[in-house]
Amino acid sequence: MAENQELFFCSICLDLLKDPVTTACGHSYCMDCIKESWDQDVLKGIYSCPRCRQTFIPRPVLSRSTVLAEVVEKLKKTGLQAAPPHALCYAGPGDVACDSCPGTRKQKALMSCLACLASYCETHLQPHYESPAFKKHKLVKATAQLQEKICSHHDKLLEVYCRTDQQCICYLCTMDEHKGHDTVSAAAQRTEKQRQLGMSQQKVQQRFQEREKELKELQQAVESLKVSNSALYRQTYESIFTELIGSIERILTEVKRFIRGQEKSAVRRAARLLEQLKQEIAELRKRSTELEQLSHTEDHIHFLHVTSFGSQKSLYDPPEPVSSPILSSLTSPLDSMVFSPPESVSSPILPVISHLSFRQHGVFSS
Repeated sequence: MAENQELFFCSICLDLLKDPVTTACGHSYCMDCIKESWDQDVLKGIYSCPRCRQTFIPRPVLSRSTVLAEVVEKLKKTGLQAAPPHALCYAGPGDVACDSCPGTRKQKALMSCLACLASYCETHLQPHYESPAFKKHKLVKATAQLQEKICSHHDKLLEVYCRTDQQCICYLCTMDEHKGHDTVSAAAQRTEKQRQLGMSQQKVQQRFQEREKELKELQQAVESLKVSNSALYRQTYESIFTELIGSIERILTEVKRFIRGQEKSAVRRAARLLEQLKQEIAELRKRSTELEQLSHTEDHIHFLHVTSFGSQKSLYDPPEPVSSPILSSLTSPLDSMVFSPPESVSSPILPVISHLSFRQHGVFSS
C-alpha cells in the first residue's frame, strides 16, 4: 500500500482524500475539491477532470466511495499520511502561482501553456505530459505575462509577426486588418532579431574594451601629470628662483600659486573625464548583460515586444561615447604661460625673467 499511496491523495489539494469520489475517467478527488472545481465551470456548461481533462456533459452526479474511504482511513492509521506524493512548494512573492490549485494558497507554477493560457505546478502539469490531447500544446517556463501573448482583437495566440506594422499578431489578423502585409512567423522574426542582437553585442563589447583601455591610459596620464609637475618644478624653477629669492620673492609666490591652481584645474578636468568614462563603461557593461539575457530568452513574443516597440535604438546602439581629447586638454593651459616681471625688479635679472616660460624649460614636452 505504501508503494501506491499516491492513489489515495487528491491531485487538487494534494492531501489524503476526504469523502473520496471517483469520476468516470477513474480519477479520485475529495468531494469538496471536485465540487469547487466544477462550480467554476457552470457558465461554460462543460465539466472536465482536472487530471486528464476528459470532459463531461451534463455535470456528473458524484457519490462517496465507501471502499476508497475505508482504505484511506487505514492509510491514516499507518502514519503514512505525512508523506505526500509530491513535496509542496507554495508560491511566494514574485512567483507564478498555479492556476489549477484551489483556494488562496497555491503551489508555485513550473510551466505555462500557451494553448491553455494557464500556468501549472508539478502535479497539475502531468496531464500535459500524459494525455494525448495536450501533446501539441506549447509549454514555456512559467510566466505571469501570458495575456500579452494573446491578440486583443481575436483572443488567439500571437504567433505571427507583421513586418509592415512591426508588431506581433495572430493568424486571424493576417486575414483581417493585416491582410497583404509582409508577415512571417514569430520564430522566423526572432531568428532575424537574434542575428541583429548578436551584431549589437559585438559592437558593445568592442566599445567596452576600447573604453577600458582609454580609462587605463587616462589614469596613467593623471599619475604622470602629478609626478611630472612636481619633479619638473623642483628641477627647473627651484634652482632658478633660489638665486633670485632675495629680489623677486613675490614673483616666486605668484608662480607657485599659479602652478598649484593649474595642477588642481587639470586634475579636476581629468577627474571629470574619469567619472564620465566609468559611467560609460558601467552603461556598456549593463547593456552587454541585458543583451546577453535577452538573447537567451525562450519567449519569442516577449523578445519581439522588447526589440520592436520603440526600443530598438536603445538596444542595438551603444551609448554616445565620451569626447576624449584627453592629454591635450590637460597640458595645453601650461604650455603657453609666460611671466612678466614687475617694475621693482632690478635690471640685472630682467633678461632671465623676461624669457622665462614653461615651454622654454621643457615642462610637458613629449
